[in-house]
Amino acid sequence: MRAVPPISRVAHCIQEFARRAGSAWRARRGKWQLYTFSGALRGTAAGALTWRHRHWLLAGLALVCTAVLGVVLPGFANATLDPDAAAYTVVPLALPPLPAPDPARAPAPIDDDADWQTVRVRAGQTLGDIFREQGFAAGDLQRLLNDQANAGALRHIRPGEEFAFLRRADGGLAALRFDRDDRTRVIARFDDAGLRQEIIPRALEHRTHVAHGVIESSLFDAGAQAGLSNAMVLKLANAFGYDIDFAQDLRQGDSFTVIYDMVYCDGERLHDGDIVAATFVNRGKRFSAFRYTDASGATMFYSDDGRPLRKSFLRTPLEFSRITSYFTAARLHPILGTMRAHQGVDYAAPTGTPIHAAGDGKVAFRGWQGGYGNVVILQHGGHYSTLYGHMSRIAPLHVGQHVAQGQTIGYVGMTGLATGPHLHYEFRIDGAHRNPLTVTLPKPDPLPAPELARFKRETAPLLAKLKALEATQLALAN
Repeated sequence: MRAVPPISRVAHCIQEFARRAGSAWRARRGKWQLYTFSGALRGTAAGALTWRHRHWLLAGLALVCTAVLGVVLPGFANATLDPDAAAYTVVPLALPPLPAPDPARAPAPIDDDADWQTVRVRAGQTLGDIFREQGFAAGDLQRLLNDQANAGALRHIRPGEEFAFLRRADGGLAALRFDRDDRTRVIARFDDAGLRQEIIPRALEHRTHVAHGVIESSLFDAGAQAGLSNAMVLKLANAFGYDIDFAQDLRQGDSFTVIYDMVYCDGERLHDGDIVAATFVNRGKRFSAFRYTDASGATMFYSDDGRPLRKSFLRTPLEFSRITSYFTAARLHPILGTMRAHQGVDYAAPTGTPIHAAGDGKVAFRGWQGGYGNVVILQHGGHYSTLYGHMSRIAPLHVGQHVAQGQTIGYVGMTGLATGPHLHYEFRIDGAHRNPLTVTLPKPDPLPAPELARFKRETAPLLAKLKALEATQLALAN
């Protein structure tokens, strides 16, 4: 006899029980129909009650059977399930095809330097000019300018700066690479989703250089021979500009020694740094300059004894080409034709050359004054005043306004009694005229004692290096 599985035996017993209960109920129902009318009336209530009890019994039995099957069947099913025989039904769904990529708009790999086109800014160019020359959309440039962090670097570009472009296959702009500043490089990627920017920090490196030069024809020629750029030569002149008049005082054989730094990034030279220390020998007199930042954070040049090189007054308040008239008690006036004192110095310069305040002070007068034409008079404390005449125009100033040394107060012209564009500059002490070229200017106070001690410690190695360089150059010259 074939063995019946346990689960089959349980089901068989339940079915047999239900069959027998049903047969007994049908037999009783047949007998109940043979009762007399009166007997039927008497048995109605009891019959109805018996009916309910039977139905409740059957319903309860069905619920018990369902519960038993719900508990027992999953266990047996899991026990007999063959994991390797599990079946899956796959229903294929029709999906719309993906749009084919447009190869014309596919950008080149952004990390492949060979695909970047580098453009160097020329004098007078704007970034808009470069975009038009390259055939790129103005809208892409506007998206860059809408980022305020980019606006300053992109609106005020300088000759020599570089911008790298990456093109799509259709010639459109895929990416732009530029330096927002010395420490930040930006890669801007353009696509259908908009503008995406990657900010790349750049580590700067300052390398120290030394140079020595001897004046043969001019300061710039000597600087070029020593390997200095024109910008660094100007920094050298500005450092000593309070003590040396580089237009009048230079002599053949004068010399300089300078320690300066250059700024590099990723091994590439970016631009000139600052002068760290320097000496200048003019007419046999030795001057020194050391760049130093004091406890308050102010940075300026000091002499080796800790006294600021910045004087109370600039010796010359503009960049000029030559002196056309000196301070003298008697001069033939070029227009009036009479002998009269010339109580200032005339500096010839092109019309529009900026004129700077010789020292800190306030505006005592601005406007037209006889033969001076457009003139500005500054009062510096209680004893000193300066006058600037023949201006083509005066800067936006008002009487009583405070100005700082070096601030632009006007522009060279030839208003009033003048035969050519120049600045007439006067220097007065307690109202008396003094020769601006020879007047003894007040010396600034040295650093206070605690600050001076720190200055000495920091500059001692630089001073020793300068002296060693000077000794080496002297030995080579001899």
